[in-house]
Amino acid sequence: MKNITILEAGLVLRIVLGITMLSAVADRFGLWGAPGSNGVAWGNWENFVLYTQTLNSFASKSTAEVLGAIATGFEILFSILLIFGFKTRIAALGTAFLMLVFAIAMAISVSVKAPFDYSVLTSAAAALLLSTIGKTAFAADNKI
Repeated sequence: MKNITILEAGLVLRIVLGITMLSAVADRFGLWGAPGSNGVAWGNWENFVLYTQTLNSFASKSTAEVLGAIATGFEILFSILLIFGFKTRIAALGTAFLMLVFAIAMAISVSVKAPFDYSVLTSAAAALLLSTIGKTAFAADNKI
């Protein structure tokens, strides 16, 4: 049996991190089902904005909407970059930063346990590891 290489492990990290963030984005737009459906966290943009406001208690609804849109934009951007392996190091560092900010907000506003329950710190650690790997298999970065 062949041992997995760093190139292949990096590919898996890229794809899983990208899909994980895109899955959360899909939930915000109701693509995984309606609010209250099994396995659905938000189910629509309005519920996501309310959650964003919970994490940022200082924020008005309009400010939470802007913060949610900025976070969502970065999640989409970093996900696409990771999946295609383009500017992987930058995308991985951005992902780690985004996840750490999210984890801190969750710990302060919800509970210290929340970032662990939702594996936010695991995603941040995986992204930090990915940022150190260099080349990964099937990455656009390898062509440049």
